[in-house]
Amino acid sequence: MDWIQLLSIKRFGLENYRSEKKQDRTEYQRDYDRLIFSSPFRRLQNKTQVFPLPGSIFVHNRLTHSLEVSSVGRSLGEIAGRELRKKYPNSPAHFEEIASIVSAACLAHDLGNPPFGHSGEQAISSFFSEGEGRKLQTEVEDEGGRWSDFTCFEGNANTLRLLMHQFYGRRRGGFALTYSTLASIVKYPFSSELSGGKNKFGFFASEENEYRTIARELGITCLNENPAKFVRYPLVYLVEAADDICYQIMDIEDAHKLHLVTTEKTIDLLLGFFEENQRPHYQKNLKRIHDVNEQIAYLRASVIGVLVDECARAFMENEEAILAGEEQKALIKNIPEKAKNAYETCSKFAIATIYRSKDVLDIELAGYRIIGFLLEKFIHAVQTPSHIYSQLLLGRIPDQYETDSSSTYGKIQSIIDYVSGMTDLYALDLYRKITGMGLPEI
Repeated sequence: MDWIQLLSIKRFGLENYRSEKKQDRTEYQRDYDRLIFSSPFRRLQNKTQVFPLPGSIFVHNRLTHSLEVSSVGRSLGEIAGRELRKKYPNSPAHFEEIASIVSAACLAHDLGNPPFGHSGEQAISSFFSEGEGRKLQTEVEDEGGRWSDFTCFEGNANTLRLLMHQFYGRRRGGFALTYSTLASIVKYPFSSELSGGKNKFGFFASEENEYRTIARELGITCLNENPAKFVRYPLVYLVEAADDICYQIMDIEDAHKLHLVTTEKTIDLLLGFFEENQRPHYQKNLKRIHDVNEQIAYLRASVIGVLVDECARAFMENEEAILAGEEQKALIKNIPEKAKNAYETCSKFAIATIYRSKDVLDIELAGYRIIGFLLEKFIHAVQTPSHIYSQLLLGRIPDQYETDSSSTYGKIQSIIDYVSGMTDLYALDLYRKITGMGLPEI
């Protein structure tokens, strides 16, 4: 792959459009602005990240997480852009724009995730693999639909659909983002047929041809035509690294605020990222800070700084292998042993302690129940639109969703589009109203 071709300002859906107006912002900055002012992005403020949405103690939601990932992504992109310019001083490639591309892609990376945290994807998948949705498999496959798109539902693939699909009443090309920004979001550039039953793939069957178009334009190497599989677009590594850095470290800080982890344990986990001869410096600074939460915030910021530098270095060390499609490991796996071991220690601790806490499990249980119920009722409604009750339910669905699709695959997808776009509070409210547990005020 070649950087000149990889960094393209061509916009999806607007390939033949040329504006006469001179723009002071670059095309990639326009991507960022377009995303941050969008309704799907605003809805992230009411979607759970890990812990229940805040009461008296503020913890991260999908919105604050995405903003922080974007900030870290911009730092990674700025370093990578500077280093690439040093390495290729005469290249006409717009390396100085990499920071804008990565930060925009980071903003968008969670837009397709359903409500109720990380369990939302599993709730949708299990509805089709274990729940009432299993009955539809034969019908979908007889029509030529890809059943694994549902049983392995992936928020990342759903993000690409949200950004690219022309929903009813919307403009061609969806968000009409640049090819480079769209490619930077696709962490797993292959179809669900190659996911091995895991929730890891890059595009639904409905967007596969469009991704092929983007890949051809950018010169992304195709590894297999059918089922489709490509190498990763290089900037995906930076977007992924920004996400890896933020969710792991910020989840530990949130757990500390919620008193799920002691101050001593939190400090010990974060100090693990530094060499023995560096620790006295940080311990000395900690003594100057008397507020416990500020102590943790100081260490968290220091750790993020270390990981940004190390991931950027790993990107440049592996840049040629990445362009050749020979490097598959995440950047966080290629950092020095000290930081990598500390990161893995934090990850194991979070899985064993934080992600299995009562509050997190309660959100997951509620999510399974609510998402499964909504999928069952609305999918039945799109299959039986002449029924009176179905008409009442379909009246709740905004016109942009294609519930009148000619295929079962399309009908199911329209309901997943609707449900996955809900906030936690909206999904809960709709569940209560449909079950009769909650009624409008009279």
